[in-house]
Amino acid sequence: MLHTLLSYFDKRNLISTASAHCDIPCKIYDPSSAQIASLTIIRMMDLIQELSDKETLSLTEQAQFSRLLAEKELHATKVKDEIRVIWGDYFKQPQFDQFPDTHKLAHKIMLQASKCKQTLARDASTDLLALVNEFASTFWKTKGVETFTATCPYPPAESVIYPKLAED
Repeated sequence: MLHTLLSYFDKRNLISTASAHCDIPCKIYDPSSAQIASLTIIRMMDLIQELSDKETLSLTEQAQFSRLLAEKELHATKVKDEIRVIWGDYFKQPQFDQFPDTHKLAHKIMLQASKCKQTLARDASTDLLALVNEFASTFWKTKGVETFTATCPYPPAESVIYPKLAED
């Protein structure tokens, strides 16, 4: 009976869908998703630039432009979501004491991700990646994990902060 009643409300969109990273808390946090989303924004902007260099666009290329733009927007939102979850759920007073500029950094990332949604300027996306890398570096330091910088092995071939994970 309860299932039937809930199904009735669900089919008529009378029940909102809940969504969360993990409010258990699961203690599984990793800024790599935000870094990959930042790289995706850069790549989408590069591909958009390639299309804009053409004098005219075919219908297929216009459709590709729409998809690239949608993905850029989606990944800018993903950056914001990933950083917000780590900042809001993982960081506590001891981490804020260790890195007092974390609030300011998270806010800068939010603003820069919004800027990436508002523009097609590549430097906006590389600035976002720099901020997300700084956040990743801070995150790993709070865990006592060393990091290193390397060029990601795929387009857009930008520098990324990675954790140095050692096997026991």
